[in-house]
Amino acid sequence: MENISTRMKSNIFFRRIVQYTVIVLGCVIYAVGFQFFMYPNNIVSGGIVGVAMIFNELLPVPVGVTTIILNIPLFVIAWRYFGLDFLISSLVGMALSSAFVDLFAMFKIVLTNDPMLASIIGGVIKGVGLGVIYYVGSTTGGVDIVAKMLRMKNPHLNLGTILLLIDAAIIIAYAVILNKYESAMYSVITMFVVSKVIDLALYGIDNSCICYIISEKSSDISHEIISGHMHRGVTILEGRGAYSGKEKQVIMCVIKRQQIAEIRRIIRNLDENAFFIVSDAKNVFGNGFENIRENN
Repeated sequence: MENISTRMKSNIFFRRIVQYTVIVLGCVIYAVGFQFFMYPNNIVSGGIVGVAMIFNELLPVPVGVTTIILNIPLFVIAWRYFGLDFLISSLVGMALSSAFVDLFAMFKIVLTNDPMLASIIGGVIKGVGLGVIYYVGSTTGGVDIVAKMLRMKNPHLNLGTILLLIDAAIIIAYAVILNKYESAMYSVITMFVVSKVIDLALYGIDNSCICYIISEKSSDISHEIISGHMHRGVTILEGRGAYSGKEKQVIMCVIKRQQIAEIRRIIRNLDENAFFIVSDAKNVFGNGFENIRENN
């Protein structure tokens, strides 16, 4: 028992080392995207900083002070809903991302003066940085915490989409209040790119599909899917036609997108009257697909 306990503690310690190493890496990438692309081209980052910039125009309060004040209740909420580990990792993420932004500002590097190019490239780099931070269960504070809470309440929405909606609202308010519409337009482009890259980092390029097949020859179709060239698993669901009242078997099968043509060929050869439904499937884990990995 003592050896098992020691091994568990060692595994937890190793996971924490990996987690905070990834957070540091993500903060460096985030700072590169912001400081070398977005900031020199006056592209608003959105989030709490965007809110602080609005307050700064309306009240004589420094942006940094406003950012800290606005983050305090959010971190209290984070501690209450997500626990101490999440609070600490998010505090580290916020501190390191701010520190690296200030550090890189000393180099006075401007990689492009084209706002459109800066919006796209800066958005990609910033999205990669935030994506890897979110992947290990942390944030950089601010609206990231709000987005994570909304994601918990609305699990059907991707985190990147939620962040895009929040940041878009902040950027629109920034443009209207400060009368900086052109800068806001480029910022919207950046936020769109950031949200897509975050979703890509978190969920990957999942090209899986889920198929439902209703057929009088469900046994033959199932056998061909399992034993033929596809070698895919099949689940049989019991169903009943609402109009006819007849008992029916519904085949459920998860396949790769490139296998749609093959499964259509199987159905066409065995039962041309079959009812066939295909829809996208995200985050498919298990035999033949992605392995289940713990996300700290």
